[in-house]
Amino acid sequence: MREDHDKTQEEIAAYLIMKRGVYQRYESGDREIPVWALIKLADYYHTSTDYILGRTDRREPVR
Repeated sequence: MREDHDKTQEEIAAYLIMKRGVYQRYESGDREIPVWALIKLADYYHTSTDYILGRTDRREPVR
């Protein structure tokens, strides 16, 4: 999603208030992303946490 929105890892890490290396490990799957960061990313991308986690193909959040 980050690349689809033309964002850098640095930009998303800054949004999440963390170092780029920490964010990179979440993105690459080396570490599990904390729930608070997952929720913040879902809000940022206007989608659901399930979409980010690959549990649904439906991009728009359920209301």
